[in-house]
Amino acid sequence: MDKMVDIVQSQVIASVKEEQDLDKAILSGSNIIFLLTGNLITTKDYLDRLEKANKTTFIHVDFIDGLSNSRSAIKYIADMWNPQGIITTKSNLITFAKEEGLMTIQRIFLIDRNAMNKGIEIAHHCRPHAIEILPGLMPDIIDDLTKLTYLPIIAGGLIKNKEEILNGLEAGALAISSGDPKLWNLHL
Repeated sequence: MDKMVDIVQSQVIASVKEEQDLDKAILSGSNIIFLLTGNLITTKDYLDRLEKANKTTFIHVDFIDGLSNSRSAIKYIADMWNPQGIITTKSNLITFAKEEGLMTIQRIFLIDRNAMNKGIEIAHHCRPHAIEILPGLMPDIIDDLTKLTYLPIIAGGLIKNKEEILNGLEAGALAISSGDPKLWNLHL
């Protein structure tokens, strides 16, 4: 499970939510890109551009227009697009992606303590390479999570400045994902 830890060079992950931010991600100091935009036609081009820039890319399959939540969709991603891995909220897709040799990140929305505990339970069952928690503004919760799981924690969502990133990292997050291009070049 140290594979995720090994690929993190910049502790700020660029989450690309809009096509117009793709070039900013390519030029950023972030070595890992979370691709949260695209469709069946555009995603391969985005991935090729990111690979050419030596970026390690994870596709958030829940946000790629035209993909179904199926084994065949994951096989298509692995065979035809070949990203480093996927991000999803769906544990069955984590299992399928691991079978196809892709790295996996389980996204968990922490709406309350019950959601946190259930999310950890599901993640321990499907064993992704990392967990991404949202919102990422909760250093105390990040600290709690690092005590509940052996999986690396990535925090994201609602992050708006360097101080919040540093607080999350200090609390034990491996990295912080942000959709704000202004935060992609902090060199952390």
